Amino acid sequence: MPQSSVAETITQEPPRRLLDGKKRVLASAFAGTTIEWYDFYLYGTAAALIFNVQFFPSGSELGSSLAAFASLAVGFIARPVGGIIAGHLGDRVGRKALLVVSLLSMGIASTLIGLVPNFDAIGWWAAAALVVLRIVQGLSAGAEWGGSALLSVEHAPARKRGLFGSFTQIGSAAGMLLATSAFFTVQSLLTDEQFESFGWRIPFLASALLVALGLWIRLGVSDAPEFKELKASGNVAKAPLRDVLTKHPRVLLVTIGLRLAQNSVFYLITVYMLNYLAENRGDSASGVTAVMIASAIGLFTGPLWGWVSDKVGRKRVTIGGIIGVAVFGWIFFAFLDAGPLAFLPIVVILGMNLAHDAIYGPQAAWFAEQFPIEIRYSGVNMGYQLGTVIGGGIMPMVAALLYVVGGHSPWLICGYLTLLCLLSLLAALAAKDPARELALTDPAHD
Repeated sequence: MPQSSVAETITQEPPRRLLDGKKRVLASAFAGTTIEWYDFYLYGTAAALIFNVQFFPSGSELGSSLAAFASLAVGFIARPVGGIIAGHLGDRVGRKALLVVSLLSMGIASTLIGLVPNFDAIGWWAAAALVVLRIVQGLSAGAEWGGSALLSVEHAPARKRGLFGSFTQIGSAAGMLLATSAFFTVQSLLTDEQFESFGWRIPFLASALLVALGLWIRLGVSDAPEFKELKASGNVAKAPLRDVLTKHPRVLLVTIGLRLAQNSVFYLITVYMLNYLAENRGDSASGVTAVMIASAIGLFTGPLWGWVSDKVGRKRVTIGGIIGVAVFGWIFFAFLDAGPLAFLPIVVILGMNLAHDAIYGPQAAWFAEQFPIEIRYSGVNMGYQLGTVIGGGIMPMVAALLYVVGGHSPWLICGYLTLLCLLSLLAALAAKDPARELALTDPAHD
C-alpha cells in the first residue's frame, strides 16, 4: 500500500476505534511489562533470600552472596545483547512481533527456574542451569522494554507521551509488587523449612499462567501508525545499530547516563537492602514489606511524574529526582544501620516514589524523543540496557564489595551512588527536551 493510502486509512479511523485501540495499547504495555518484570525481579529477591544458600554454597556468607549476586548480574549483562537483537529486528520488522517473543521466552525461563534441582541434588550443574536460564531472562528483558515503551509512546498524542510512556514504566513497579507479594505470601503461609524446601519455587511456576494472560492482551495490538507509514515508505533503516553508533553517539551516551542514578538506587533498595538487613539487623521481612508498599504506591506515582513531565518538561522533573537520589543514599544507609525498622516503609517511599519515580516515570517518553523513528528501537534499547548494566545490574555485587572495603561501613556505597548521580545529572543537562518546548506553546493544542 502506498504511503498516502496508509496515511488516509489512519486518519479515517473512527474516533471510538482509535480510543479503544489506545486503551488496548496501554493495557498491553502495562500487562506485558508487569509480567516480564515479575519474572525478572523474582530472581533478584530469590538471589538475596535463597539462591545464595541453595545454589551457591561456599565457606562464607560473603562468598555465597557474591556468587548469587553475580548470577543476578549475568542477566543484566545479557540485556544489551537482547536489546541489540530486538532493536535491529524491531526497527525493521515492527515492535509487536518482538514483544510477543520476549514475553514467551521470559515465561519459559522463569518456569524452568522453578523446576531446577538445588546444589544438594545435582551439584554445580544446578548453578550452571540457573545461570543459563538467567541469561535467557536477560535477553528477554533486553527485548521487552524498548518495544513496549515505543508502542505506547508512538501511539500517544504529542502532549501525553510522558503519561502514555509511564504505563510501560509502572509495569516495573507492578512486577516488583507481584514478585515481593508472591514471596511474602508464600513465606507467611509456610514454615521456614517448607519455604526453603519447595515454597520459593511456587512464584516462579506461577509465571506460566501470567504469561498466558499477557499474550492474550498483547496479541490484540498493532504497531503505531507512525511506524506503519515508515515501513510503507520503504525508508526502514538497513543497519539501525550502525546508524546509532556512527550518527548518534552523543545521544546514546546521554541515554546511558540517564539510567545510572535511577537504576542503581532501585537495586540498592529492592535487592541489596534485603541482604544488608538480614546480615546487619537479622531481618529481611521488613525490607520485603517496605518494597511491596513502595511498589504499590509506584503504580500511581509513575503516571503522576510522567504527567508532570508533560506539563513542565522532562528535564526539570528528572533533575529533581537525580538530586533526590544523591541525598537519599546517605540518609538511607544511616537509617538501615540504626533506625527503627517500623518506619522503613516511609524511608523507602521517599527513595522510590519521590526520587526514583521522578526519573523513571518520564523515561520512556524522554528516551523515545531522543532518536528518529527509523533507529528508535535500537537507540532506546541500547542506551537503556547499557545504562542498566552499569547502573543497576552490578550494583548489589559492587555494594557488597564496597561495604567490606569500607571497613563494614556503607560510606563507600553512598559515595559511589553520588558519583553515578553526578553522571546522570550531566546527561540530563545534555538531553533535548521537546516536552518543554510543547509546554511553552498553546497547551490546548495536541
